[in-house]
Amino acid sequence: MEKKIVRFENVEYRYKNHEGIENIPAVAGMGIEVEQGQFVVVIGRNGSGKSTFARLINALLLPTSGAVYIGSLNTEDDEHIWDIRQIVGMVFQNPDNQLIATSVEEDVAFGPENIGISSYEIKLRVEEVLRDVGMSEYRKSPPHKLSGGQKQRVAIAGILAMRPKCIILDEATSMLDPVGRKEVLEVLKKMNIEENITVIHITHHMNEAVYGDRVIVIDQGKVVKDGTPNEVFSDVVGIKQLGLDVPPVTELLYGLKKAGFDVPLNVIEIDKAEEIILGLMEKVAKRTETDTSHS
Repeated sequence: MEKKIVRFENVEYRYKNHEGIENIPAVAGMGIEVEQGQFVVVIGRNGSGKSTFARLINALLLPTSGAVYIGSLNTEDDEHIWDIRQIVGMVFQNPDNQLIATSVEEDVAFGPENIGISSYEIKLRVEEVLRDVGMSEYRKSPPHKLSGGQKQRVAIAGILAMRPKCIILDEATSMLDPVGRKEVLEVLKKMNIEENITVIHITHHMNEAVYGDRVIVIDQGKVVKDGTPNEVFSDVVGIKQLGLDVPPVTELLYGLKKAGFDVPLNVIEIDKAEEIILGLMEKVAKRTETDTSHS
């Protein structure tokens, strides 16, 4: 079995109000494991606990109770914080929180420089990741002059350049257009496959689940569904009851199912759905042809 890179043991986290009184838990009794090399898509409605879950992994938050382990390291051990943040890189929703240098290439190089990578290797990494996220032509540009989507690409490139074992994206594709989201996710999927980097992608774009090999649904601070994308989204009614949508492909098949057609719901891939619908059309055409010949 693959080595487990993230482990939650009965984790609870409660935020405190302005009077220092703990509120209802944002994460409640969570026990979960993520294996090295998985691509995990995390979904849930606003306020469900997704971002708290992400920040607990990166030790930006420490559990109110229970324990979070990154590999064998407990996030509550102060001496391991630096090691944990080298293992787990995080890309936030707002890229302005991560851009600090005066040029794009300097910003992307900042992380690798701080972990002692050689100048030659840093140069190679900067060129590679800027090319991968489509920002090579902006390498000399000041980050503050970029658009929101361009800034997000640079923030993602900065994490990719550090080659962490695990990358967390906390709604990090939300500022990108559909083409930009697709390009960035394909880069992440490529690194996931080729370099065995674990990806934990928190998103509200259901169609992005197709990139994952696992989907976790969080509601009221708890994991309520956990399985392959096909397994999770086949429960269309259950997903909708949680206030979420399903991928457009699944929604289409669900509509056909409700209309009386015999189609599976455990499909989120466009090519497979196309195959099913074409087969359905052929059956309908043959039936119509038969009915016409008998009339």
